[in-house]
Amino acid sequence: MTLNATMIGNKIATARKNINLSQADLALKVSISPQAVGKWERGESMPDITTLNRLAEIFGVDLNYFSDSFQTIEKEIVTKVSKVDDGIFSKFKDNMGLNWNMSGENYMDADFSGIKNINGKLSGSSFKKCKLIEADLSDITFKGNSIKECDFVNAKLRNSRFYGSDIKFNSFVNASFIDALIDGSEVRNCDFSNANLSGIEISTSEFRNNKIENTNWQHASFKDTQFTEITFIGLMEDCSFSSCAFSKVIFKNATIKNSFFKYCDLKRVEFIDCHADKLSYEFLKNCKANLNGLRLLE
Repeated sequence: MTLNATMIGNKIATARKNINLSQADLALKVSISPQAVGKWERGESMPDITTLNRLAEIFGVDLNYFSDSFQTIEKEIVTKVSKVDDGIFSKFKDNMGLNWNMSGENYMDADFSGIKNINGKLSGSSFKKCKLIEADLSDITFKGNSIKECDFVNAKLRNSRFYGSDIKFNSFVNASFIDALIDGSEVRNCDFSNANLSGIEISTSEFRNNKIENTNWQHASFKDTQFTEITFIGLMEDCSFSSCAFSKVIFKNATIKNSFFKYCDLKRVEFIDCHADKLSYEFLKNCKANLNGLRLLE
């Protein structure tokens, strides 16, 4: 059985999504970090043979699913079918508006509620005062976009990617950002109340004056990010903060469990009626946090 890191990563991602598991969910089942699952799926590393066997059990597939020969058979079948249907299906896609390319356009006061079938990459566009309520924007890569004063209530942004984007004054209430990535972007004055941000990665970005009440942060990862005027409320579990800066940041009635802090200056962070487990407490202390208002969990 020939193994290839990129091919295996693609197959892990496909099988995981087919059974509706997040990277964090899969990580729990095989006792690794969500970041390790992300590296598998990007082809940066490979699971060992024991873990592959475990993954095959979870996905309900044979171990040969991960091999080159399985892919070859798959391609032969697809090629035979596509020779007959490619032309017809291409016309059908054009006529029905599937796989729309919305890049390079300015959208103002548009109602795109419930939209789906957007092209996998959306770049260089401006969205202002648009409605994207219950839109399915999963697996889309947003690059260099301006997104302002838009309504994303109940939207699905699972596994979406935001690069170099300006994201301001938007409502993401009850939206799903499971396993999403925000990189090199500015996120300001947005409402993430009741949103699911489990497994999200935020890197080299600014996160300023956003509302995050009842937000799910489980397995969230933050790196080289500036937090300004943020109040963290509720449960912070299995989170990672690395090389982050904090200004006017408050943890209020927060419970911090199994979370990692490194190269973070927490001297000016305020803790109000918060609790932390021993491991998280020690990491916070090592980053010079003022531990007044923070108690150890029993």
